[in-house]
Amino acid sequence: MSYISLKYHLVFSTKDRKPFLPVEIMSRLGPYVGGIIRDLHGDMLAANGPADHIHIATILDQKVPLMDVLGRIKANSSKWIHQTFDGLADFAWQEGYAAFSVSHSASDQVIQYVRRQIEHHSKMDFKQELRALLDRHGIVYDEKYLWK
Repeated sequence: MSYISLKYHLVFSTKDRKPFLPVEIMSRLGPYVGGIIRDLHGDMLAANGPADHIHIATILDQKVPLMDVLGRIKANSSKWIHQTFDGLADFAWQEGYAAFSVSHSASDQVIQYVRRQIEHHSKMDFKQELRALLDRHGIVYDEKYLWK
């Protein structure tokens, strides 16, 4: 028998960080993404973000590679946004993503962090936040590739 807990904090932006996701869309996008994650045998704990990016706290199934989960979330949600919201034909997600493992002891903190994204971004923009998250997790990055 195997016992596994794979909790993640996922972050990715709209292409060129365009503010495509006002509150009205984000409030519907979160549950839609939750459905995608459930279809992949995972469990979404929280999803939220300001108009230019999304944070997702989730538990993922060990059998589905992380990059496949992100690919499915991005592809399916892009298609859904194009079909559901008039005027968003130009909507796209950025190429990459950030993914951080979450320990059981930090899980509640990460969920609250995701839920308070609008409040959080009244003090810090996406670039500042992503740099801080990468630094906090000891991820080495090259600034020239960070914003593609």
